[in-house]
Amino acid sequence: MNKHERVITLPHLGASTKEAEENCAIMVADQVRDYLENGTVHNSVNFPEIEMPRNGGHRLLVVNSNVPHVIERISSAIANANLNIVDMLNRSRGDMACTLVDVNNPIAQSVVDEICAKDGVLMVRTL
Repeated sequence: MNKHERVITLPHLGASTKEAEENCAIMVADQVRDYLENGTVHNSVNFPEIEMPRNGGHRLLVVNSNVPHVIERISSAIANANLNIVDMLNRSRGDMACTLVDVNNPIAQSVVDEICAKDGVLMVRTL
């Protein structure tokens, strides 16, 4: 350790090592896969953190504006298709929100299209 009065010694973090870069690449790939398969979002700059365990239902991911009545519009479209919501999670970050919905039966494209057409809905995907 250096004892010079004008030197401050700091630990090396190793963020740019080959191992760290490899681990970061694996982490990113795992997180992208988890988003595509489950709708899970971690470490995003502009999306809220969202994670809901799979329970065997059919999953819908809705990205929406964080404004009143959007959840009501989503759930009404699902109910009008005679689908039962078995689990639901909504998280927001500023003006953006993500909603994960698991339902008891497959989700028809007509239901996806109906939800897409609702005010405040930005994107819908079945997972």
